[in-house]
Amino acid sequence: MSTDERRANIYIDKQTPAAYRALNGLALKVGEAAEAAGLDRKLVELLNLRISQINGCAYCLNMHTRLALGEGETAQRLSVLPSWRDTEVFTDKERAALALAEALTELPAHHSQEREYAAAREQLTDEEFSAVSWITVAMNAFNRVSIVSKHRVRPNK
Repeated sequence: MSTDERRANIYIDKQTPAAYRALNGLALKVGEAAEAAGLDRKLVELLNLRISQINGCAYCLNMHTRLALGEGETAQRLSVLPSWRDTEVFTDKERAALALAEALTELPAHHSQEREYAAAREQLTDEEFSAVSWITVAMNAFNRVSIVSKHRVRPNK
């Protein structure tokens, strides 16, 4: 890496490792909350992917696509995820979780947020609502770390 690239590219996860370790600790607790709420790992990865799509984080998209496929997610569902509202391949619970994650990521106008929260409450238990919310908070944070750090996606070997 050239000196110019190094100056333009600060890996904040490596520059401030204690903060990044704390973020990883949050992710572990969020994973525990998701498991305790009974959220399927495939749904968690769908949420991570949808949030990363909205934020445009190539690094996280690459990683969580691989993880979703490893959990048994289908190529069809992954390919239509950006247009999930226009398909019939997601369950009502998945649709509610995706809508909530989008609302928490995009932070739309108050009335739109309230409508999405109310719709999510019809499908998600308190524990699931909380877990989806924390998944969204954590994934947004990881997206921002990777985007600011310009983490690269390299071709598979």
